[in-house]
Parts: sequence; structure tokens; C-alpha cells
Amino acid sequence: MHTNHPPRHHFLDWVRIIAFFLLILYHVGMYYVTWGWHVKSPYAGPALEPFMMLSSPWRLSLLFLVSGVASSAMLAKLRPLAFLRKRSWRLLVPLLFGMLVIVPPQSYLEVVEKLGYAGSYADFMRLYVRGYHGFCQDGCLILPTWNHLWFVAYLWAYTAVLALVVLALGPRFDRLAALFGRVLTGWKIIVLPAAVLALARILMLNRFPVTHALVDDWYNHANYLPVFLLGALMARVPGLWPRVAALRWTCLALALAGWALLMLWIALDETGGIDGTRWELLATPMRANYALLAWSAILAACGFAQRHLDRDGPARRYLTEAVFPVYILHQTLIVVLAHALKPLHRPPGLEAVLLVVLVTVLSFAGFEIVRRVPLLRPLFGLGPRIRTAAPAAQDIIAPHPVAGRGA
Repeated sequence: MHTNHPPRHHFLDWVRIIAFFLLILYHVGMYYVTWGWHVKSPYAGPALEPFMMLSSPWRLSLLFLVSGVASSAMLAKLRPLAFLRKRSWRLLVPLLFGMLVIVPPQSYLEVVEKLGYAGSYADFMRLYVRGYHGFCQDGCLILPTWNHLWFVAYLWAYTAVLALVVLALGPRFDRLAALFGRVLTGWKIIVLPAAVLALARILMLNRFPVTHALVDDWYNHANYLPVFLLGALMARVPGLWPRVAALRWTCLALALAGWALLMLWIALDETGGIDGTRWELLATPMRANYALLAWSAILAACGFAQRHLDRDGPARRYLTEAVFPVYILHQTLIVVLAHALKPLHRPPGLEAVLLVVLVTVLSFAGFEIVRRVPLLRPLFGLGPRIRTAAPAAQDIIAPHPVAGRGA
């Protein structure tokens, strides 16, 4: 156990809260864009896609970074194996419950809409728990599935890696963090992590397409695990976050410029102007651009939050506890409500607003029920109710789900 506890950073709680609630907007957006998803609006088109790409390259990496920071803070107070036991209980129980209870309606409505499945939900569940693989269209649906809860499975795996690393290194982990702190100064805070992410994207993305299946998702692991471990190291570096805040405007400019270049590249690709032309020579630099914009956006988000949101209060404490149950519930609510609203043929703008409002209200209503029922709390990642103390940020899981354009 470490004697030097990292300080509490309330702004990282706000970063996590905002990132997860952006997820509701993002997943409602997935219903209206052309990218593959569980159900699709008849109005689906490319109009929202540039706005979706404002957050898609970096939001999940940001959450893994914040999770690494929170995990490192817990490891400063718990022995690695005790930490792993606690994390396993708080992550694996909700994952299993989610796969058996929360996620199946998404897959059921997916086969109803895409394949015209006429069986009842009970009929579908009998196939679901048996691992039926006969629902096929451009590939077969894998059942049972974790859908948006893939983030929880990956977070548990990275938590286990971190616990083993700290167990193996002991006090040397803090010395390694101190070395990182000496190296990550000035422009190197931006360039060095971005270079690692760019190398992974250049070398691995084509060879290992994104699957969210954990066991074969090597590009995603090369992207997310280093960010998670970097967050764990950054948590042990005194004075690092003000350095990040000092670079916030530079990072924001880099992220927006990178996004603009990415949009130009996608537009050129969609017009057939890349394949077989000299533009192909820019494919590798554009992958580096993607990594740089993602890391710059992460630093900008943390930097602005450190400067403007490093405060506590009842809202932070409430939302910190709410965010994981809301995450678990939100995507199933989107799919179910989108399917229910489709026959009403509302204009897409009005329908999207209704979806956002209803999903938000019902997600929080679900949280209000869960937090009051002791038997439900562990199923949604909440510990025993403590009336005399606010929930510790390190005890709240920082999840969700979407790599690239998916999830």
C-alpha cells in the first residue's frame, strides 16, 4: 500500500459526468446517421456525421484516462489484490446482469427490424441464452452480447493489468510516475502520447479491425490500454494538471484543426478521390492526425475542466453516483423508445429531442429506484448505501460505450 495518496481532483469527476452524458446525445445520433447500429431511423442520413466526429475520436479514450486516474488513486489506499477484488465485484456483477437483463431488448429489436423476426421476446430469450448464431445479415449476430457494456469488460481487464503491474513494481511504480512527470513537460505532454497512439493506429488498425469482443480487439487495446495506464501514472505526478491547463487553448486549436482535416479527408474519400491517386500517400499522415486530434481533445477537456470545474458540491456528488447506472440503462432506453416512436412518423428533429428528453428522464428515474433498493445497487455498480458520507469518486466506475464511428 502506498503512503502518498494522490490528491482528489473534482474536475475529473465533472469530465467523466459530462463525457457520459454526451453519450446519450451520441447514441441518439447513431439512430439518425448512416453508420451501422442496432436500429435505424427511416430518416437516417449523413447530415449529423461531422458533428458526431467532433467527439467520436476521443471520448472513449478520455474515459479510460479518467478511469486510470481513479484506479491509481484507489491503489494508493488498497493493496493490489484487494483493489482487484473490489473492482471485480463492482464491474463484473453489473456486466453479467446487463448482458442477461438490460442488453437483450436491444438485440431483440435489432432482429425484429433488420431481419423481420416474428417470435416473441420469450422465444428470443430462449435463443439468446443458448448462444444462437443464426441471426445473420452481413455477418451473424453473436449472442449473448454485451453491446454498449463492452466498456465495462475492457475496464475490468485493464484494471486487472494495472493491479498486476503495481503488484509487480511496488514502490517502483511511483518512481516510474515521477520519471513520466519529468518527461511530460511543455510540448512533450502533447506530442509523446500522441506519437504512441499514432504508431498504434498506423501499424494495427488495418490488421486488427475494431470488434469490441475483448479477445481479438488488438487495435483497440493498443489504443485504450496505454491511455488507461498513462492516467494511472499521471495521478501520481504532483502539479501535472496545471501544466495541462496551461496548454488548453493550444490543444483545443490542434483538435479543431485535426477535425477539419479529418472531415476534408472523409469527404474526399466518399467522392472516390483517394483510391488509386496520389492522395493515398497521405493515408498514414491522416492516421497520425487522427491520433493527434484525439489526444489534443483529451488534454483540452481536462485542461478547461481543471481551470473552471475544480469544485465540489451536491450536484457533483449526486451525478458522480448516478453516471454508471444511467450509462447502463441509456442505450436500451434509446433503442426501445426509438422503435416505439417510429410508427408515429414524427419529424426527425422533434423525434430526436423527444428521445433525448425521455431517455434522460427515464435513466434518472431508473437511478432513483436503483439507489433506494439495496438488492439493486450492486447490479448497477453501486456500493452499500452510506448516509453519512458522500460517495468517493474512486468508488464510482467511469464507463461508455464508442470506438470510431460505432457503438
